[in-house]
Amino acid sequence: MSSLRINECIHWLWAASRGFRLSVVYCTLAGVFNVSVSLFFVFVCKHLIDIATGVSDDSLGTYIGWMAGCMCAQLLLSVIRSRQSSRAEIRMRNGLHGKLFAHLMESQWNGRETFHSGDLLNRIEADTASVTDTVCRTVPTVLVTIVQLGGALYFLSRLDMRLTGILIFIMPMAILFSKSYVRKMRRMSREIRETDSRIQSHMQENLQHRIIVRTLEYTRQAVEKLGTLQTSLQGQVYRRTDFSAFSRSMVQIGFMTGYAVAFLWGVFGLRDGTVTFGMMAAFLQLVSQIQRPMVDMSRQIPVFIRVFTATERLAELTSLPLERQGKSVRLTGNLGIRISHVRFSYPDSGREVLAGFSHDFRPGSLTAIVGETGVGKSTLIKLILALVQPKEGNIVIYNEQEEVTASPQTRCNLSYVPQGNTLFSGTIRDNLLIGNPNATEADMRSALHTAVADFVFSLPDGLDTVCGEQGTGLSEGQAQRIAIARGLLRPGNILLLDEPSSALDSQTEEELLKRLTAGIRGKTVVLITHRERIAGLCSKVVRMKEYRLEFK
Repeated sequence: MSSLRINECIHWLWAASRGFRLSVVYCTLAGVFNVSVSLFFVFVCKHLIDIATGVSDDSLGTYIGWMAGCMCAQLLLSVIRSRQSSRAEIRMRNGLHGKLFAHLMESQWNGRETFHSGDLLNRIEADTASVTDTVCRTVPTVLVTIVQLGGALYFLSRLDMRLTGILIFIMPMAILFSKSYVRKMRRMSREIRETDSRIQSHMQENLQHRIIVRTLEYTRQAVEKLGTLQTSLQGQVYRRTDFSAFSRSMVQIGFMTGYAVAFLWGVFGLRDGTVTFGMMAAFLQLVSQIQRPMVDMSRQIPVFIRVFTATERLAELTSLPLERQGKSVRLTGNLGIRISHVRFSYPDSGREVLAGFSHDFRPGSLTAIVGETGVGKSTLIKLILALVQPKEGNIVIYNEQEEVTASPQTRCNLSYVPQGNTLFSGTIRDNLLIGNPNATEADMRSALHTAVADFVFSLPDGLDTVCGEQGTGLSEGQAQRIAIARGLLRPGNILLLDEPSSALDSQTEEELLKRLTAGIRGKTVVLITHRERIAGLCSKVVRMKEYRLEFK
């Protein structure tokens, strides 16, 4: 993946902050007011000391009142700023999570996932947190720091212009803004984020398949690989920390020198009678208000570098092309699927999966698709669903009055039951309602009966029985039948079944086909199976052969 330029990262962040910018402004204004009160506090303290030492004859009580007022105002403004930034951050984080999740769910699928699911989660969680923290906390802090630095320098210059010039000269900030520093920090941060993603991907995948890992006695190797990745991450973090610490220490030398110069300036001024105690106290407080912003600025530079890395990683997600958007095209009555001379191959593959495939799945038909593994049976279903697009040829869905080309907008006419266990964590009722959120109890009962899943009603909690991740708590056959019932609840008049009985015994499998034939009259059913006995019970059979057309 190519790196974004800094201006491109800033543009992306600006777009991502839409809807939250006003909150950031409020937080910044609260910080600016706090800085103003802080600078006024320095002025008040100087006068209090001058009054106490007899240099000034102003009212002591008045300035004590101003001092108490400043302290209360600083406390109040600090609370307001903290509250505002926290609210803005959680709102923006939730907003970004929602936008990224929606974008990924609607992005095109080309047959191969671009990112590992663990990497996606790492980007959505960690990189989004980095972005929102920077926009809602770091950016206001930097703006407030600039105001504080400018104000402190102005007041210090009013006291002694020469001291101000010396302090600016001996505090070497430019080193942290050098291109080599920024470039190296961005590279280090990118490596760390990528390794962190690999760690999360490794843990997620092995936890998801931990039963297989244990039965294959691969646990030790999985743990060792995690340790290797963690060691690599640890070394990368150490190198970035050492490099950053060295750079900051160079600046700290300048800060320490500046404070020493200001302090000694005041000492000699007191000795010579050119500086009052109040003026020296003001000197030291203002120097502190100059040094602290500079320290804060130096600490924020690595933060900005890390957020640019996070922005690049999130921009890679938002740059994924979306499926064609538009209004759903629903056809009424009995529907058919006509496939004409379709050719298809997956990206970066040297083999055509389908080469000139044609067939007309007539309305109301029950068609079995059989063939060896790898001949393109499941790919054909994905083409009908418009998850992938043919290189050549055409796929249309039609009724007696009209026909439309298969697209994401025609999926409303289709109900798809994929191969294997596809249940979500939650109750059986929750899983069924995914097929049709408006389904009634009677609808669910009918669908479960047709799918030979009446066993659900003999469970202690019935429809409210809780399933774990991927249907944990149910057998493979039970989970498969519930998934079929979920597909039957969908309103579409075309039912696509990919090996729907792979986990069923022969008796249950035969009963399922009988109930499907009797219970879904008027629907067009396309059933992928490798079992000849099931194919023999269907009204039509399509036997697919493997194409071996190699690209040059």
